[in-house]
Amino acid sequence: MEGGDVMSQWIWGIASATQLGWGIRSLTKGYSGDTRFMPLKAFAVASLFLGSAASSSVLLLKHNGIHKVEDLVEAGANLRAKLGLRQHTQNKNMDDSRQKAQS
Repeated sequence: MEGGDVMSQWIWGIASATQLGWGIRSLTKGYSGDTRFMPLKAFAVASLFLGSAASSSVLLLKHNGIHKVEDLVEAGANLRAKLGLRQHTQNKNMDDSRQKAQS
C-alpha cells in the first residue's frame, strides 16, 4: 500500500468513528428544547448513524482492495464461482446503451 492509501483509510476510519460517537452521544443525551425541532433532531441523529455506516463501508471496501466498480464486479464473479453458482448474465439493453454511449 502506498502512503496515500493508508492515510485515506485512517481518514475514513476516523470519520466513521466520529459520526458513530456523535450519534450515540446525541441519542443518549435526549432532547431538551422546543418540541417543534424534535423532527429535525431525529433526522440529524439518523443521518449520523447512516453516515457512520457509509463511511465504515467505504473503509471496508478500500481495505479489501476494491477501489472501482469493476473490482467489485470481479469480486462478485469470483464469489459466485467459488460457491458453484452459474455466471450472472448481463441485461442486453444495458450492453446496447454502453455501446451507444461509447460511440
